[in-house]
Amino acid sequence: MPLGITFLVVKTIVGFLDQTVLLLPEAYQPDTLLGFHIPGLGVLLAMVLVLATGMIVANLLGKRIVAGWESLLARIPLVRNLYAGIKQIMEAVLATDGKSFRKVLLIEYPRKGVWSLGFMTSDKLGEVQDKTGARVISVFIPTTPNPTSGFVLMVPEQEAIELDMTVEEGLKMIISMGVVVPEWKKDVFNSSVSPEQ
Repeated sequence: MPLGITFLVVKTIVGFLDQTVLLLPEAYQPDTLLGFHIPGLGVLLAMVLVLATGMIVANLLGKRIVAGWESLLARIPLVRNLYAGIKQIMEAVLATDGKSFRKVLLIEYPRKGVWSLGFMTSDKLGEVQDKTGARVISVFIPTTPNPTSGFVLMVPEQEAIELDMTVEEGLKMIISMGVVVPEWKKDVFNSSVSPEQ
């Protein structure tokens, strides 16, 4: 069954991407030029389009276009706030040097004795840190099975338990509603010590 589903998904994606060939003028479409259909040419065309777009945006002209677009958005009252907020969030989450979404944590939430998986989003909380008088971290607790919504909690650092699982494994566990549990090998030292010792 997994093989069949994988085949259907790949076939659907290739079929969808093959439709990008229709973007070409009819006289230049491979089916017209060659006289027969070659599956997968749309995938190749899509890759070329993505590569060309990336090259254009990465050079000086592309940077000017992006800067002009952002300048235009900054003049529209409601849009500028929304765009600036989303951009700031995306830069924080996707930053390679940042600490956001780098650790999977176990938090006692929504009450004592009940545990939830969460992701550390920040350990620099400015005013929150100062007003609480404790070392707190920001933790995102995603909902199941849609991890794009959830709760942001300010948790004392000593109350959060860092797990060994990767962020990807944590997300798989949340999306699968706890069915997919990552394999965990206990520390050899801890497993060799008997409970009496």
